[in-house]
Parts: sequence; structure tokens; C-alpha cells
Amino acid sequence: MSKRIGMKLLAICAMSFGVAFGGVSAAQADEVLAARLAALLGQERAAIQQVPDARVAALTAVPPASARNIPTAPDIITYDRAFLASQPSASGGDQWRCLAEALYFEARGESVRGMFAVGEVIMNRVDSSRYPNTLCGVINQGTGRQFACQFTYTCDGAAEVIHEPAAWARVGKVARLLIDGAPRQLTDGATHYHTRAVNPRWARVFPRTATIGSHHFYRQS
Repeated sequence: MSKRIGMKLLAICAMSFGVAFGGVSAAQADEVLAARLAALLGQERAAIQQVPDARVAALTAVPPASARNIPTAPDIITYDRAFLASQPSASGGDQWRCLAEALYFEARGESVRGMFAVGEVIMNRVDSSRYPNTLCGVINQGTGRQFACQFTYTCDGAAEVIHEPAAWARVGKVARLLIDGAPRQLTDGATHYHTRAVNPRWARVFPRTATIGSHHFYRQS
């Protein structure tokens, strides 16, 4: 206990007990108050020790995220349109929008499973020390440098305009679920993907982990 806190507690005890120290030295008064304070604290410790451990754990446990209005992904993800339609409309900040835009321009024509798979690659890159540690950083890495961009839509020269509201709503939900902790169970830790129409050099080096829709997925070794 710090000296400052101790002095405050002594002062509280003096007020609580109405102690009058006429003719008593300050040192003696402090000793009396310290003894009374120790007795009170001892009683509190004894009382706490009588409380069952389970009750103490319940009283001190952090409430679940749902009770604190913190969004979380469902425990079970069903990769179909019906499941996605059942999810609430999605929104978020800059990181959510970056991921939603990447899914829109890279995978909006894919199945729900395919959209989640592309999203997994981006999330896996964020977790990797080889790449930037934010969604926007990963998605925009190399943008503006010829042959250096990581995602084609960021350097194809086309304006990034959302023309399909229904598709935007779907990819927004996928982005929200992934950010909120949806399990990444489709691509076995993939950090790369490409369409079946191309064959990049790195595809001959990295192990392929999955093929979903029009994309092959790979994990950087």
C-alpha cells in the first residue's frame, strides 16, 4: 500500500470512528488508527475467503462480447446465399470497407464459399509478418507501381465504382463476418490465389491448398 493511500485510509478511519486524540501524540494516534484499519481489513479478508471460488469467478469474469454489444461471428458458418441473407446488414470503418471492396471487385461473381475463400487469403496476409498488418495495407500493397500490385483491381486502370447494390450488400456481410472472427476453414492458410485462366510463376513453387470456384489457392511456404 502506498503512503498516500495509507494516509487517506487513516483519515477515513479517524472520521468514521470519531477518534479524539487530545493530549496524544500524532505518532500514537497513527498507531491506533493503523491497528483499527488492520483489524477492518482482516475482517474483510476473512469474509472474502468464505465466498465459494465459483462465486468469486462469476463476479470477476469479463462479460461475453455479446453482452457488451461487441459484434461476433456466428459459431457455425453455412456457405450459401440463404445463410448470408439471414445476416444483418453490414457496415464498418475504413478496414471493413477495404475488405468489402476487395471482395466486390475480386470475387462478387463467386459463390458464397468463393467469396469467403478470397477473404481468408486477405485475412491470412494480415496475420503474416511478410505483409502489412492492416486490411487496407494488405489490399493496397504495391498499388500504383506497375506489376507490383497484389490485387488486380487496384492497378487495372478502371474506376472502382460499385454498380451492383445487391452484390455489395453480400460482400459487405462476408467482410463483416470475417473481421468479427468467422473461422477460416476453407483454404488451409492460403496467402495467394489466381484464376484458372492464368498460371503465375509462384504457383509452381507454393503448395496448392484448395480450388474453389474459378480460383486456385496457395500457401506461401
